[in-house]
Amino acid sequence: MSGSKEEWRSKTLRPAVSRVPERQASFHTDSGLELDAVYGPEDAAPPDLDYGRDLGYPGEFPYTRGVQPNMYRGRVWTMRQYSGYATAAETNRRYRYLLEQGQTGLSVAFDLPTQIGYDSDHPQAQGEVGKVGVPVCTLEDMQVLLDGIPLDQVSTSMTINATASVLLCFYIAAARQQGVGLEQISGTLQNDILKEYIARGTYAYPPRPSMRLVVDVLKYCAQHTPRWNTISISGYHMREAGATAAQELAFTFANAIAYVQAALDAGLKVDDFAPRLSFFFVAQNNLFEEVAKFRAARRIWARIMKERFGAKDPRSMMLRFHTQTAGVTLTAQQPDNNLIRCTVQALAAVLGGTQSLHVNSRDEALALPTEESAQLSLRTQQILAHESGVADVADPLGGSYYIESLTSQLETAALDYIRRIDDLGGAVAAIEQGFQVREIGEAAYQHQREVDSGQRVVVGVNQFVTETSPGDNLLRVDASATRQQVERLQQFRKRRDGRQVKAALAGLAAAAQGEDNTVPAILECVERGATLGEICQVLRNIFGEQQGMAGL
Repeated sequence: MSGSKEEWRSKTLRPAVSRVPERQASFHTDSGLELDAVYGPEDAAPPDLDYGRDLGYPGEFPYTRGVQPNMYRGRVWTMRQYSGYATAAETNRRYRYLLEQGQTGLSVAFDLPTQIGYDSDHPQAQGEVGKVGVPVCTLEDMQVLLDGIPLDQVSTSMTINATASVLLCFYIAAARQQGVGLEQISGTLQNDILKEYIARGTYAYPPRPSMRLVVDVLKYCAQHTPRWNTISISGYHMREAGATAAQELAFTFANAIAYVQAALDAGLKVDDFAPRLSFFFVAQNNLFEEVAKFRAARRIWARIMKERFGAKDPRSMMLRFHTQTAGVTLTAQQPDNNLIRCTVQALAAVLGGTQSLHVNSRDEALALPTEESAQLSLRTQQILAHESGVADVADPLGGSYYIESLTSQLETAALDYIRRIDDLGGAVAAIEQGFQVREIGEAAYQHQREVDSGQRVVVGVNQFVTETSPGDNLLRVDASATRQQVERLQQFRKRRDGRQVKAALAGLAAAAQGEDNTVPAILECVERGATLGEICQVLRNIFGEQQGMAGL
């Protein structure tokens, strides 16, 4: 029978004699967790965590090992390739192509003007129309975007926040035009405005009225769209901004706590809306840390919902999440290396139990992905699902001494951050004080120092450097696409009934000034022909416009 780890260490680990240069004297995960040379049973179940000792099985509280008993043996994760560019018609062609290639869900990228509530012909939109996503200013744009796509069969994820309620109404109205009812549509609305003030910056209104719009969507969808995930609370963008894995978990769940509390304060019952909450995380390069992060996330969320909010429905405690590989890790140097990075990251997401996945493309550090690159990213998912064997067993890394130790370390660090945010008055108050921005900024600074010094190796950037050319096979958005979009928008305005639009916008103003849910009023505006920019201007007039945040 073996002794303790310390006895093993004293007998086994000797100073090495080697001609190979030594690696760094101390080892850490990407997020700074210190690593031992080996892990044993004493590391896997630290006594200070309530749920550390009994792992249980997948599908059992606290869902450390997965939210479904058989995970991918029943059905593999939803394969979504996030895309949108140029025009609604051009993006629709890309969607059809990806669906033909085996993609199983849509993921819509909107351009910056759409994200912050400006029409394509607004002065603030100049130079940005169709560049990082698809412009959607009108119901007609949404209809073109979804043309020929059966919305009662295809699940759609929309990455949209400040203008989430408007884009949801465009989607609902387009589905109605197809004859698809509210009870039939399925998908996810990101609708996570708090992380915009922390990391991403595509906000329109101040935090507190923006929270009202989020809750209005939660209330409306709880009553009318039973298959729609009303919010996807995102850690992805905070991690892309430089957060550690523990900060990604903590700041995401602090925001989630704020959303749940706001919904409760508005009169909703937790088990009426919590089963439709979902999350969005990143998968970065450190394989085992990322797997542990996803496992810790499920355990943290289960505890929050059961112990803090008194949820009774098991579905309210199950953390369901989408994962995207890490855009911030992609390099313009030696872009083919990005294929390997994204494969490792996708593997981490799958081993961690994600419900859906987007794999970035090799050329995204240089341009929007070409059709060929997007297909290769989809093929990466398909090879993992059908050839690698990782989908054959639920939580195949569960019980690993190392994985369980990392899981518990990340949980402990994240819960400590959540307590600090609670002490500041919650996520909104902490955002207003600039807390999260400062913490992420410090972590990002430390990361860059390590890269600059060579302590952190980035292959092709600060070591193993070779001269490469990206070549000419990059996607470029033609300037004519912007002209086409603006012309379509202006023609749309000429065809509509201006009096009906004016009346609908007045109804929205009344709802926003009062206490009525704004979603039905926005839907009326959409169906009467109001544009995104017109709807958002009404809300800006009432709520004000956010100019900047503390700490930014």
